[in-house]
Amino acid sequence: MRIGWTASLACLGLLVALDIWLDSSVAVLTGLFAISPLIACAVLPTVSTAAVWALSLAAAIASGFWDDSLGTPQQTVRIVGVLLIGGTAVAIAEVRVRRERRYAQMAQIAEAAQRAILPVLPHQAGGIDITARYESAVEGALVGGDLYDCYFTNDVTRLLIGDVRGKGIGGVEQAARVIRAFRQAAARQSTLADVAMDMDDYLVPFFDDEEFVTALLVETIGADRLAVVSCGHPPALLLRHRDGLTSVEVPHGLPLGTGLPATFAAAEMPWAPGDRLLLYTDGLSEARDQRGEFLDLAELAIPLAGQHALDGILDAVRHHVRGGVLGDDLALVLLERPVS
Repeated sequence: MRIGWTASLACLGLLVALDIWLDSSVAVLTGLFAISPLIACAVLPTVSTAAVWALSLAAAIASGFWDDSLGTPQQTVRIVGVLLIGGTAVAIAEVRVRRERRYAQMAQIAEAAQRAILPVLPHQAGGIDITARYESAVEGALVGGDLYDCYFTNDVTRLLIGDVRGKGIGGVEQAARVIRAFRQAAARQSTLADVAMDMDDYLVPFFDDEEFVTALLVETIGADRLAVVSCGHPPALLLRHRDGLTSVEVPHGLPLGTGLPATFAAAEMPWAPGDRLLLYTDGLSEARDQRGEFLDLAELAIPLAGQHALDGILDAVRHHVRGGVLGDDLALVLLERPVS
């Protein structure tokens, strides 16, 4: 708001100074005083825009003294012009403010809906410590379809992270449907690849031609191995207790819900005490700085190894992106095998 005031008043002051300096036989700038409230209406609230309009109108009336045009028809026309344009600026500011309030309300409703469908993950399941974070984007669409979930019994522990193509309430609705599909499939299918296939079959009738969801599925196999299935999702990052950060390479299946013939294959990997596995959505892998360069995921090794790993990763992302503002929603799930 301070910038809006500064720009508006600076513009008005400059025009007044030029109008005083220029000989009236050369040019009269009174009509341009209306630019000031037009600038104000883009960023300032209605009352503030009206105040700038009043100052512009007062300056337009006062210009008759230094232009020697007070009371002339030309001066009256200029004042009426400032009056009409400034009034229009005030009306524009009012419309803008109302739309911003409506947008903010819709954003709050959509974000609340998304957080309502996201389950609270257990702190531990299947011998794995689990932490999760969800961060809404400030810019862009209301909310996205980022999601995560965990299914566990005495015999099996399975986790999901996904990202529905689409924004707003529609994306939230489809995210809830994906979570439902995962819980049903995880409870009845014997393998992780079958879970993915079951989810795909369930989702196809609900998704249109332009909708799909990328997903990554993880399952514990005993105490020392993990199985991972990729459905078009960014690969997980594995931080070995002794070997450093690596990207988990798994067979890359199609996203779920496309309606295309799809097969899914699980890749197994060792899982040692102290190892950490980071699951994430593309709000991390596609985070860009002001030059358009992507975040180097290798730089996350240090925060990922920290005591508060997810907080450190979020700080690293905010430091990388322009203005510290996320351009897309971001979901993070961290799995760790505790050191005995």
